[in-house]
Amino acid sequence: MRKYELVFVARPDLDETALNDVIQKVSNWIIENSGQIDKVDQWGKRKLAYPIRKQSEGHYVLMNLSLPPAFVPQLERNLRYLEQVMRFLITQQ
Repeated sequence: MRKYELVFVARPDLDETALNDVIQKVSNWIIENSGQIDKVDQWGKRKLAYPIRKQSEGHYVLMNLSLPPAFVPQLERNLRYLEQVMRFLITQQ
């Protein structure tokens, strides 16, 4: 298991319940694949540096994770197809 940081930007039109549903969905993927979530930090709605999908704001979420390295490509693929997530970045600590 390695430690990773996942930062993703969710659509700005999501309300608090929908944003929590997205976070819960990502958390479930991680837990189902033998991962651990050390910390979830919601940074709130912030202005983007440049427009993404014609949006100028987004909800930022930081997650500190412990994952098996083989699961990272699958998590990236799942996040890429999750419509509510506009951008994401997974980095190894």
